[in-house]
Amino acid sequence: MSKLIEELRWRGLLQDATEGAAEHLAEAPRTGYIGFDPSASSLHVGNLLVVMDLVHMQRHGHTPIALVGGGTGLIGDPSGKTSERQLLTKEIAAENAEGIRGQLTHFLDFDVKSNPAIMRNNLDWLGQLSLVDFLRDIGKHFSVNQLIAKESVKRRMENEKIGLSFTEFSYALLQSYDFLELYRRDQCTVQLGGSDQWGNITAGTDLVRRVAGGKAFGVVSPLVTNASGTKFGKTEAGNVWLDPELTSPFTFYQFWVNTGDRDVMGFLRCFSLRSQDEIGELEEATAAEPEKRTAQKVLADEVTHRVHGETGLAAARKATQALFGGDISGLNAREISEVFADVPSSELEKSYLAGDGSQLVEILAESGVASSKGDARRAIEGGGIYLNGERIQDVSRAVSIEDAIEGRYLLLRKGKRAYHLLAVCE
Repeated sequence: MSKLIEELRWRGLLQDATEGAAEHLAEAPRTGYIGFDPSASSLHVGNLLVVMDLVHMQRHGHTPIALVGGGTGLIGDPSGKTSERQLLTKEIAAENAEGIRGQLTHFLDFDVKSNPAIMRNNLDWLGQLSLVDFLRDIGKHFSVNQLIAKESVKRRMENEKIGLSFTEFSYALLQSYDFLELYRRDQCTVQLGGSDQWGNITAGTDLVRRVAGGKAFGVVSPLVTNASGTKFGKTEAGNVWLDPELTSPFTFYQFWVNTGDRDVMGFLRCFSLRSQDEIGELEEATAAEPEKRTAQKVLADEVTHRVHGETGLAAARKATQALFGGDISGLNAREISEVFADVPSSELEKSYLAGDGSQLVEILAESGVASSKGDARRAIEGGGIYLNGERIQDVSRAVSIEDAIEGRYLLLRKGKRAYHLLAVCE
């Protein structure tokens, strides 16, 4: 049995494999690939499951290929989609492909001597195809009956309002051709992916056999959901992206540290490189003292460090400490708005802060942090009022624009946890 297959299985990363795949991977170092759709400028945490497949493949001595779909991205994969995608321009697809390429370097080693990772873009060959040659040489190997029977195609065709365009219908042929092309270029014999790609992957293995007379195999991972059945990676705010401009390191870190107790051990197996023994120890520690959330912190630390590096992890920890400890020194305006996004907030006209500014007691009362000016004075005298993390003890303290963080925010706090964020507006 392949050691790679064994590891994928215990980590919960294996749902199915074509016949002979385990033996093929056990016999010798192989080359395998996963395709990434450049429909967005960044990968999101939902993509990490299959990225980890490539990571483990490389760790076990095989050669991973990350294929960015600069060509297929212009078409759009109908798998799992209830409506037709908006077609990307060639320029946007190219920009997105380049962004994804950079993110994958955080996971794969492209410089190791023995089995360096390979990056490919299928626009390099799909962009050169002649339609007539493609239909004659490749299209003849596909049965329309079999394509229609695919679950992703069938669901769309059953919806009379949406249907399925020939553009998307042809996607399976293009993905299969990718496998054939990588087989020819890089001796790639394995395609990995999510279980929703099973039909496309087996179509590719069949094409390699028919056209090149070669043996090709498929390995798929399950689609991850949390204990409540919700699709992994989705939040109320939408996708959790790997790009720090789309999802800050703090928000990224919080996504992982807020993992539920029922999910955290499974997520550690899937998304970390911790060994079975290490995860077993964390499971025992979490069961003994769940309130410490030890496993969640380890998970958040490891994934955030891999994606955002030491600097990003340090920033995320600092922002987390600000949220729970009140020390906001060093946080910029964007970080303040993200860390305190869920606390009560209101706007304050910039004119209130012009010149010498306004009395803090007035601001406390008008913002609702204190019930009245008298309540505000008593709170200040009692040492219970903080401005931007600093305890205020002078009841006559005025607040000017100089106090606003980057001229944009004032963070008020009454007591230990009663925060209020004031956004300075024109």
